[in-house]
Amino acid sequence: MTFRDLPTLNAFLNATAAVLLVVGYILIRQKKREAHRKVMWAAFTTSIVFLISYLVYHFQVGSVKFPGTGTIRTVYLSILLTHTVLAAAVPVLAIVSLKRALAARFDHHRTIARWTLPIWLYVSVTGVVVYWMLYRMPLA
Repeated sequence: MTFRDLPTLNAFLNATAAVLLVVGYILIRQKKREAHRKVMWAAFTTSIVFLISYLVYHFQVGSVKFPGTGTIRTVYLSILLTHTVLAAAVPVLAIVSLKRALAARFDHHRTIARWTLPIWLYVSVTGVVVYWMLYRMPLA
């Protein structure tokens, strides 16, 4: 694996985190608390691995310019802006959610998780979209 492979790995990790978040949500709605806990730890760990890989890549390569122009560039930059702003909040929200759950403060955990889940899920999904637009989208 080379540095050039890291964006693909990062997209895979983002997609994996998104799936785990949805599974975790379904499990807690089914009151399967232990399974929910395990899946959410997996989502958290996956996101940490993503963050490390993302930082390693961008420290080596720097920023990557979107090659498209016109409307598609505007769409890309709009997605990237919302993704980036919300991505900055995810580590804080995830850690606060995790700490409250570990402290068995489930009422407080539930309150923050209602914000954390949709933001984290949005960031994970748009991370895959950004990857696709930047590295895989055919531009004719």
